Amino acid sequence: MKIPRPSRRAGFTLIEIMIVVAIIAMLSAIATNNVLRARKRTQASKTLDDLRQLDGALDQWALEKNKSAGDAAQFSDVQPYLKTMNKMAVSGQDLFGQNYGPFTLDIGPKVSTTTFNALSDVAPASFWSPYK
Repeated sequence: MKIPRPSRRAGFTLIEIMIVVAIIAMLSAIATNNVLRARKRTQASKTLDDLRQLDGALDQWALEKNKSAGDAAQFSDVQPYLKTMNKMAVSGQDLFGQNYGPFTLDIGPKVSTTTFNALSDVAPASFWSPYK
């Protein structure tokens, strides 16, 4: 005699699948916000590093050319004193396409208003201190 076995279907219910999808969506939303914020912080740090390099290049230019306080310089004057591997050294622009310069000796380069506004949520005014 043959004993009938109950058929058992293995699988997930629709509710279980929807819960998993909702959890994955929440985790990806959190991760996306953190990645975007980290990218903006990196852009702010890169811009500040570029300003420091320009300040150093301006000082080197002034020493080599015997310039005094208050003398003005263009980007083309300080360009030979910058690292050539840096994109800023070629274009003279920051990450947002804003031009650096003109520069005044003993005042140094300044962050553009557009760049400052774009990065102000991750980099407060004190972050830019000598360059604002």
